[in-house]
Amino acid sequence: MRICLASNNPHKIKEINSLIPSGISILSLEDIGCSEDLEETQETIEGNSLQKAQYVYDNFNIACIADDTGLEVEALNGAPGVYSARYAGPERNSQNNTKLLLENLMDQENRSARFKTVITFIQNEKVIQFEGIVNGSIISAPRGDQGFGYDPVFLPKGYEQTFGEMEEIEKNTISHRGIATQKLIHHIRDNYE
Repeated sequence: MRICLASNNPHKIKEINSLIPSGISILSLEDIGCSEDLEETQETIEGNSLQKAQYVYDNFNIACIADDTGLEVEALNGAPGVYSARYAGPERNSQNNTKLLLENLMDQENRSARFKTVITFIQNEKVIQFEGIVNGSIISAPRGDQGFGYDPVFLPKGYEQTFGEMEEIEKNTISHRGIATQKLIHHIRDNYE
């Protein structure tokens, strides 16, 4: 089976590729000749995920997986949420995003947060979405250089290491993207093997 992963983010491609079973050929946007940045203009994580998958499916006639992820912080009324990648501006700078987040939480006692990923899978005009959520909290200063984005300041509930300190294999077993991807993999195994 050939499926396009609708992302130009090498971290996402690597992370999802490490979870996808053999026998499935994952193609990047570059592999299918898609050079444009996919729009994310929806108001929800679910909407952005669907928008990207639908665009690739409609324009390149290939089964598609697209995901969108947001960090939802309780004390900030769910922000940065759907705007997580561009929280500090349209240039999508992870360090600036994290810095702004920590500044906005400086006087907050409630540091509860959750990562949420929604993966949309479209094949043969059928649309299915898979959600993964991991609860945790935002620490006061980054720790670790693994992962990407907000990983160094996100401490998953029940763990002593941030996502930025965890090895990729450990993170994948508990992460929001890992959870959503496992649901996708189970669906693919149950329906396409």
